Amino acid sequence: MNPDSIPVVDANGESNWKPDPAYPRRRPPWIKVRAPSGATYEHVRKLMRAKTLHTVCEEAQCPNIGECWGKGTATFLMMGDTCTRSCGFCDIRTGRPAPLDWAEPNRVAEAVRAMGLEHVVITSVNRDERPDGGAPIFAMVIRRNRQLQPGCIIEVLIPDFKGDEAALQTVLHAQPEILNHNVETVPRLFRVVQPQDRYEWAMATLRNARRLDPEVLTKSGIMVGLGEQMDELLATMRDLRKCDVDILTVGQYLQPGRKHLPVERFYTPQEFDFIREQGLAMGFRWVESGPLVRSSYRAGEQVRALSQRQEIRLRVAAT
Repeated sequence: MNPDSIPVVDANGESNWKPDPAYPRRRPPWIKVRAPSGATYEHVRKLMRAKTLHTVCEEAQCPNIGECWGKGTATFLMMGDTCTRSCGFCDIRTGRPAPLDWAEPNRVAEAVRAMGLEHVVITSVNRDERPDGGAPIFAMVIRRNRQLQPGCIIEVLIPDFKGDEAALQTVLHAQPEILNHNVETVPRLFRVVQPQDRYEWAMATLRNARRLDPEVLTKSGIMVGLGEQMDELLATMRDLRKCDVDILTVGQYLQPGRKHLPVERFYTPQEFDFIREQGLAMGFRWVESGPLVRSSYRAGEQVRALSQRQEIRLRVAAT
């Protein structure tokens, strides 16, 4: 990237950045990962199969699966492998889910203990067929992890529950250290990217989490490359700060298959650096911004760094 084309933000918060229509859609050299392998990776894979568990690492084709599993970490996907929503970016199947498995939280907690995790990320598919969105499952797995793996920092990446405050309160009553909900994209693209979602639901989830539990650390994530403008991206980041979100993740959208939304543009590493700088200037405690960044990428390292800098205070001390 030519240094002269690095985005600039003026005093009104507007950027000079515009997408280049001639920019190639073929993956650039900075978006490359090694094929997953290694003894620790195989151990984690076999553990997931033995306990009949799903991970978003596999279901969403995360490019960092080799790195994360190689370090003995994973993001657990609860409530099955079938989602009630049909987001244009996601490779998780859409359909009518099976009934909830109320023994699943115990199996997840057993896997966390077997892996000796100090930081676990737990997410789920959307379960819109249930009035509570499956919130009790989140509460159960948090409490069971407390019993089987004391001291483990628990991060939950939750659905928006259609903005339902009671469902959110069910999760927060179990007292996770970190509550994450990804806004994913800018308001203009919401109906295209996630047609059954609402921008207002996402913001209400994060805003209410801070109000209902002032001690919880809040987090959100955005994908770029779906056709958003830089001004829209920065405005969405400012909206998240208005909700007092602590941690932001920003990564490149990668099309998982032909039926999914195309990549409109690949951002350069310099642009990701620019986004990080803008986010920190807005007041985010941490901004993880890069081509291969995903919501739970290096989640434990983020919290440890903030804790060591005494910028946050968690219910469970970060080690």
